[in-house]
Amino acid sequence: MKPLTKVLSAKKAAGEGIFIPYIMAGANGLAHLSDEIQMLVANGATAIEIGVPFSDPVADGPVIQLAGIAAREQGTTLKKIVHTLQEIHSPVPLILMGYTNSFFHYELEQLVADLATTDVLGFIIPDLPYEHRQMVLPLLETSKIALIPLISLTSPLSRIHQLTKDAEGFVYAVTVNGTTGTGQSYKNYLDEHLRQVTKESPIPVLAGFGISTPEHVRRFLTCCDGAVVGSTIVASLKENGIEATGELVHQLTEPIR
Repeated sequence: MKPLTKVLSAKKAAGEGIFIPYIMAGANGLAHLSDEIQMLVANGATAIEIGVPFSDPVADGPVIQLAGIAAREQGTTLKKIVHTLQEIHSPVPLILMGYTNSFFHYELEQLVADLATTDVLGFIIPDLPYEHRQMVLPLLETSKIALIPLISLTSPLSRIHQLTKDAEGFVYAVTVNGTTGTGQSYKNYLDEHLRQVTKESPIPVLAGFGISTPEHVRRFLTCCDGAVVGSTIVASLKENGIEATGELVHQLTEPIR
């Protein structure tokens, strides 16, 4: 069992909700990444998803796309993100969320080696199909890093079983048929779908995409193990700064406290 699986499964076993915020590395300058991580931890993050800017982020909505553009304009690269993470410490697990091209351009074996001394315990690669996971998994076998699967809203039970049976870290249950972002309209069968995924999965299941309020977090805690929140936090960091964003995150994590 990977370390991230152990951490999150222990939270679930203790009856605690799981909250994973997302931030875009370098959107506000890589010099601020450590402070952003500490702010999220101080306000209740169970783990933190760190976005890697990419030119064609097919799973991301406009807020995160713009954050990625801002990060790239400031010269943020995956190599610079890794170097920054080698220099800082996070009290909670970190998860790199990026696209296949970024990971393989770095050279995946070298990336895993360079992350060995960091607090990165997971990868989310949304454009890597399950059928191609063997491009990555063999290089993670002896590492602490888990490859986190995503399950779509349209996945049938047979596909859910296939995706969850050997999963590590957590299962990322996508709540909409589309990209990330606030203001999403959820399908009326979503709660039952999440309950089915949670029943099927041997590890924690987190809902993600469009979650932006404490009410959303509270709702999803009734049908899965927690939530991933991104766009509303990314937008707040840009518009309101780190202190006000800390207050927002504190409100978002109120349902898990």
